[in-house]
Amino acid sequence: MPQHILISRRKHSSITLPLLCLLALFAPLAGQRQPPKSQKHVVYIPLSDARKVLSALDEILPAELKGKTEQQLADIWPSWVKQQDRKIRARLAQGDEDSLINFLLFGTSFTKQPRVALDQIAQLKMLGQSSAPAETGQAGQLDRLINSRINDLLASLRVPGVNERLLFARRILVDQKHFKLASPNDQSKARESLRASINRVLNENAGYARALESARLQGNPTEEFAERSRLFRTRGLASDTSLFPNFAIEESLKQIEARGLLTPGAVRRVAIVGPGLDFTDKQEGYDLYPVQTIQPFAVIDTLLRLRLAKANELQLTTFDLSSRVNNHLERAGQRARAGLSYVVQLPRDLSAQWKPETVSYWQRFGDQIGTPAPPVSVPAAVGALRIRAIRIRAALVSRVSPVDTNIVLQRPELPLAEKFDLIIGTNIFLYYDNLDQSLAMINIENLLKPGGLLLSNNALLELPFFKVRSIGYSAVLYSDRPNDGDSIVWYQRSSD
Repeated sequence: MPQHILISRRKHSSITLPLLCLLALFAPLAGQRQPPKSQKHVVYIPLSDARKVLSALDEILPAELKGKTEQQLADIWPSWVKQQDRKIRARLAQGDEDSLINFLLFGTSFTKQPRVALDQIAQLKMLGQSSAPAETGQAGQLDRLINSRINDLLASLRVPGVNERLLFARRILVDQKHFKLASPNDQSKARESLRASINRVLNENAGYARALESARLQGNPTEEFAERSRLFRTRGLASDTSLFPNFAIEESLKQIEARGLLTPGAVRRVAIVGPGLDFTDKQEGYDLYPVQTIQPFAVIDTLLRLRLAKANELQLTTFDLSSRVNNHLERAGQRARAGLSYVVQLPRDLSAQWKPETVSYWQRFGDQIGTPAPPVSVPAAVGALRIRAIRIRAALVSRVSPVDTNIVLQRPELPLAEKFDLIIGTNIFLYYDNLDQSLAMINIENLLKPGGLLLSNNALLELPFFKVRSIGYSAVLYSDRPNDGDSIVWYQRSSD
């Protein structure tokens, strides 16, 4: 779940951006089993729902939809949505490879080498552009560090044991790319492939930085936030996540409650779009502990703390198209129904300049949903790191139900009584362009109860006929680092 967002300038005067975009400069009965994803009837968005979106965004429609008559659209729509679903899901493979590169650069479970520091990333980019190998000075040291990390990773992948991250990396390199790691020739090819992937990721990140700087130079904060809100529209779909956006969600819900938009006990049904997995999320992520999900439990924790929900009434559904995410949550639910708790590890880099409010959130996280647990040990090579661990009660874990859903093109069919009071989607919609985001908004509109809320750190296009409209925003800074924060936009569904 990445951390920045965007939207582009539109030619249609009737298309507006959320009024809250101006602060967008800041860089988810006890024990009762919920219906498993196989029992949720998920459907593709019908043309009757999408037709107004296609008309409003005619200028940016893909060629296969552009200029078609009503009958032609009706004929091709069922096959088109299925094809688009396959294309979007195919982006998961690229996102997995991005996660693998984060693991390679920052992981410590497979190597004793130091993590690559943030200030070394620019230098690493220069190494990737050079045709000659670096041999001396800091550049040479960094090049040797990367090579050592690659060698250590490949050695560990030959005997991965039960390490979930190593097994994941092995699936990419062995099962998907067909490298035989016992072969010296294939080891050399795997090294070249990993170096090429590093360079690709760095080049992509440089491109994102240029796009954001270009938007910033326009001097229009709304346009800059718009650009952030679809920044990764051509990038692979990554499931990486972190604790920070959940702090911003809690701060938003505090303000929403203060304004009377939600009352005590009003939230009974919650959905999270893209709950994510804490795999190795850039420099802030770690691989010291098992792969975990955070947002579903962070949201429950916040709702109980603010008394917006009651533990014995709350039901939480996750929508994700990643089988890794869905299977992880399904296994957690199965263990919970057998009475087993779920432990989350919460790292804090003591060298990072977190805001006092961020530290306070980290310290109180979990006090409504569990009890302190022994944290994992921290290797000396990791540096100044403190970890809290929370053992989440099985009764609450069992209230989380994963549903395989591509929110752009799909939604479960729900009666009014089962629709949602609150939907949360952080670091999700920036992976999609304006057409995809608008189709997703139609699906979300269908899933929300009248008066229900959507919270997102993306500024989403607001077409005149949408029943989900922006009503406010809040902004949170996480640390003293530049652009390290989120603006959360509040959207509300009107009555029919």
